[in-house]
Amino acid sequence: MEIDGETNEDNSRRIQVRFVTKLKAPYKVPTTAIAIPSDLSRLGLSSIVNKLLQAVDSEWKTEPFDFLINGELVRMSLEQFLLAKGISAEKILEIEYIRAVAPRKEEQPSPHDDWVSAVDGSSPTFILTGCYDGLGRVWKEAGLCTHILEGHSDAISSVSIINSEALGSVTVATASKDRTLRLWKFDAEDSNDHPAMIRAFKILRGHNASVHSVAAKTSGDMVCSGSWDCTINLWRTNDSDTDGDVVSIKKRKVNSKAEQSQSEGEAVSMLVGHTQCVSSVVWPQHETIFSASWDHSVRQWDVETGKDLSDIFCGKVLNSIDVGGEGSALIAAGGSDPILRIWDPRKPGTSAPVFQFCSHSSWISACKWHDRSSFYLLSSSYDGKVMLWDLRTAWPLSVLDTHKDRVLCADWWKGDCVVSGGVDAQLLICSDISIP
Repeated sequence: MEIDGETNEDNSRRIQVRFVTKLKAPYKVPTTAIAIPSDLSRLGLSSIVNKLLQAVDSEWKTEPFDFLINGELVRMSLEQFLLAKGISAEKILEIEYIRAVAPRKEEQPSPHDDWVSAVDGSSPTFILTGCYDGLGRVWKEAGLCTHILEGHSDAISSVSIINSEALGSVTVATASKDRTLRLWKFDAEDSNDHPAMIRAFKILRGHNASVHSVAAKTSGDMVCSGSWDCTINLWRTNDSDTDGDVVSIKKRKVNSKAEQSQSEGEAVSMLVGHTQCVSSVVWPQHETIFSASWDHSVRQWDVETGKDLSDIFCGKVLNSIDVGGEGSALIAAGGSDPILRIWDPRKPGTSAPVFQFCSHSSWISACKWHDRSSFYLLSSSYDGKVMLWDLRTAWPLSVLDTHKDRVLCADWWKGDCVVSGGVDAQLLICSDISIP
């Protein structure tokens, strides 16, 4: 059986292939071998698979696919790929196809009053954003803001959802250029016609400069913060004074009604070692914190002892860090050049990245692993783009370029959406992304 795809030459050499997939019906095509032009690339292969699916189901709607040979994504013509990998074209070539990792829908923008500097999509029921107007916002869906977090006196630089799985009241943290962190509680199930204004129940003071990043411990009882004062502080998130970190309790009356009490907390410990701004922190394991800094280093900290366990120096200012991927152990970081770098700390004795992705054209502002996959992560950049990556290829799977200016933050949401914010004062949601 011979099938033509989108080829550059009519007389292209043909090779025998068999398309296979782990997808369920209606995505399965017959597994009989067919002859196809060797100069086909991803788009041509996708066209053939769609034709085969249409032959089985006349109502099939065309959609994009990605292709793997021996577990590696194909991002060039078949002929070039086989030559580069030393694979013989004399035998029947087995090609696995998967649904392309790309958004199939763009939701309406969610406008803010200033730059959207921070976003957290770790809760499946809402999105948390931070803005340069000093306000945090809770979004139930695109365009629907249910809560506004009011109290910071300067721009919010980072946000973190602390207990997204909790029923009823949810706790979140915000970090600001006003040198404080604030903890907030609200009911995520509330459906308000107008956004409810929320005051923080706890203000965390102790940094001597802008707080650049905040991350929650997986248990939710503590957060850590990175600051322009070069330190990382650890804080308790409880709202009682039994732990000795509460230094004052405040109440005020508005229109003769007493508002919720507001306590102030002090840091319970401090991690010292960075020599410039601590731009990003993550707390992926109970006993371990990772940090990235403008001093060009990624550091791993032992929470109990406060010791710096390992340093990776990359020679560039770093803006963002995340830990995930295979074994939840790979470190991704981006900074003051267009390169997204990934290290494997399980391979000691070298600071060389195991992967480098170079498709951005400006500083990288954020990076985030997908929590259900060992292969996928995203990055955002001052070039105005969000890119989706797969460790099995050096080219981006998808480029989201709907922002009109620099992108300052990005995250996954609900497993199949990407949320991002930037200088255009918009929260954008790209949805229906197929993650195998």
